[in-house]
Amino acid sequence: MTIRSDRAGTEDAGAAVGKAEDAFGAAAYARPGGPATPADLSAEQLIAAYSSGELSPVEAVDAVLERIERDNPALNAFCLVRPDEARKTARDSAERWRRGEPCGALDGVPASIKDVHLTQGWPTLKGSVTTDQEGPWEEDSPVVSRLRESGAVLVGKTTTPELAWKGVTDGPLTGVTRNPWDLSTTPGGSSGGSAAAVASGMGPLATGTDGGGSIRIPASFTGVCGIKPTWGLVPHYPPSPFGSLAHTGPMTRTVGDMALMLEVIARHDPRDWAALASPAPGLGDVRLRADAEDLVRGLRVAYSPTLGGLDVDPEVAAVVADAVAVLDSLGARVEEADPGLPDCRDDFHVLWYSGAAKATDRLTERQRDLLDPGLRKIVEEGLTYSAQDYLTAMALRMDMGVLMGRFHAEYDLLLTPATPVAAFEAGLESPPALAGERWTSWAGFSYPFNMTQQPAASVPCGFTPAGLPVGLQVVGPRHADARVLAACRALEIARPWADRRP
Repeated sequence: MTIRSDRAGTEDAGAAVGKAEDAFGAAAYARPGGPATPADLSAEQLIAAYSSGELSPVEAVDAVLERIERDNPALNAFCLVRPDEARKTARDSAERWRRGEPCGALDGVPASIKDVHLTQGWPTLKGSVTTDQEGPWEEDSPVVSRLRESGAVLVGKTTTPELAWKGVTDGPLTGVTRNPWDLSTTPGGSSGGSAAAVASGMGPLATGTDGGGSIRIPASFTGVCGIKPTWGLVPHYPPSPFGSLAHTGPMTRTVGDMALMLEVIARHDPRDWAALASPAPGLGDVRLRADAEDLVRGLRVAYSPTLGGLDVDPEVAAVVADAVAVLDSLGARVEEADPGLPDCRDDFHVLWYSGAAKATDRLTERQRDLLDPGLRKIVEEGLTYSAQDYLTAMALRMDMGVLMGRFHAEYDLLLTPATPVAAFEAGLESPPALAGERWTSWAGFSYPFNMTQQPAASVPCGFTPAGLPVGLQVVGPRHADARVLAACRALEIARPWADRRP
């Protein structure tokens, strides 16, 4: 599939940002070797600049479209771009700001949509050649509805592996998506397009989904922020074939933006029969507090460097341990402790592969032959499971939930690496040392917390000697999303990373 776009024009946005640097810190987002542009600003910074009149949503959107035109051919982060629609929305936003009447918390902020979320008027192909491009595309998913209501400017749709089935982003429809920190490596997946877009300045906000790590893995690999919220906090429609493993959440460059976007999208939608009540408590407080020590002082924090024995690359382990030490120095009461989770990989496979089989159950045999070969294999395996197999996996899942509930009665948070390795070769499902293995062979830090439905975030915590990002995973008890974000925000304040860009 080719990107549909016209040439993105640009105005003299650099001058506008230059005037605003002192007011909202744009200089911290300057690209190496070049001046700052609105494409390098966070959502919070953009809103401040719109409010002061020093920047227009039109300038911001033009800068993002210019960045997409320049960088997307190398990254393949977008599968669809709609610049004319984006510019019209930006002009409408600029008029509201001129009148002093913004319509919502994200009015005028560029955002992109993962190509699994329904978007009215735009194809939602889910990375699959088997999806009918003609639609009809008549409805927004809840997350898209909330972004539109808040005034966000939707610029396009981001790439995903077919049906979002694996922890890297490549597939028959859109090809290979690449990591802006090193084009030879993967951005992870399945929200790899969203992560690559945010990391490279092709918009400060993007939607992601996470059924086994699909927000946290690419966030870690690309040095951005992403949270898998408590299941049900962000409404999900249509219902995922992967059931209650699947979460929707924000992907952003900063923790403040992550909290801001989560506030917007975590609003009840009647189409999700399992959606929690809204609003989620405490998210706004995280954004407004600026004292790192105040955010984590006194929290009881467990640190599990291997989550019961997972192999971790020593370079990744060293970066994560250093970040944990920072939180300890800020007043969190950190101790090494492991929750003792069982090995749930086979049970996760039962649930995940069954979901893949369900997602493809209406395909003809000819269409099945067109699937990603790896997806075809797990579909075939998913068809072999019985109801008893599924219920056995669900029983283990419930036991894990009980175990983690008790663990969090003692510990407010759990810290682990987000991934055991940094980004590896693009186009592979697993690192070369695990050739032939499914993606779950190296994602053991992430999918257990889809089983338990807890909030879990990846926050940038440093870089390997080769310059690849590393993520710290912060896990909280169910409904403690604000606590997870507070720890992420404390690390961001103590160890700011936004001035280091790909």
